[in-house]
Amino acid sequence: MAKDPYKLLGVKKNATEKEIKKAYRALAKKLHPDVNPGDKAAAEKFKEITAANTLLTDKKLRAQYDSGGIDASGQQQNPFAGRGGQMGGMGGGDMSDLFSSLFGMQMGGARGGSPFGGGAQMRRPPQKGADVLYTLSVSLPDAVKGANQQVRMANGKSLKLAIPAGTKDEAVLRLRGKGQPGAHGGPNGDAKVTIKIKKHKYLSRDGDNLRLELPITLKEAVLGGKVRVPTPHGNVSLNITAGSSSGKTLRLKGKGVKGGDMLVKLMIQMPETLGKDLKKCMEKWEDDEDPRANINI
Repeated sequence: MAKDPYKLLGVKKNATEKEIKKAYRALAKKLHPDVNPGDKAAAEKFKEITAANTLLTDKKLRAQYDSGGIDASGQQQNPFAGRGGQMGGMGGGDMSDLFSSLFGMQMGGARGGSPFGGGAQMRRPPQKGADVLYTLSVSLPDAVKGANQQVRMANGKSLKLAIPAGTKDEAVLRLRGKGQPGAHGGPNGDAKVTIKIKKHKYLSRDGDNLRLELPITLKEAVLGGKVRVPTPHGNVSLNITAGSSSGKTLRLKGKGVKGGDMLVKLMIQMPETLGKDLKKCMEKWEDDEDPRANINI
């Protein structure tokens, strides 16, 4: 006896067609033969849910099933079947021709066999496979200049992903055809990779500009000179004027994102251990100005 199509799909008898199709798609993704190669039980279950979906998404057939006119296998429940009785102008003893015309099936087995049985081959429209989602962490310098990264897929394979220069946080990159297999000859789904840019200790993004907090020594701040500045595009030399204060910002043109600039904020870093000479120098030092003179709260 054929199984209840509602129970096969896990839906209620008052389920809408949309709910039925949604339930079928969810089960088909798990039970499709391409996902379970060689699993006969899964293949048989796939046939059953496909037949159930076919019956319940056809309004006329579903109405006949709900009213008891046909059973779950599509066989007519006419009590006069086999005695030449007729229902609705059609012979009640053999419904195979009716179902064949309705579904475009190629019937397997003996005449009168169920179109929902294992011998039925239904011509269903191609269905694209489901998309799969991934998250990939990328450093800010790689996101700025562009890079190639490896993404490990659900099946264990690794794919090379090209990250374009200037990629923003939460950007979604698409790998076409790298998702779940399609059904009935349909194309594979896509892999969608969400980019998560890792925070950098010194570097941050501001539109197309980059902001860099650059540690400098007290000596460099007092005497000035050239210092090395790392950028995503390589190291550059920056000239610091004598007497530069902590917090002063200098601009490096074209060293940001896609032609933007890099804004370098000088941060005076005191040594962890103050030498005796530095202490003596500061003890003798007399400030000509009060740096807090203009602060009023």
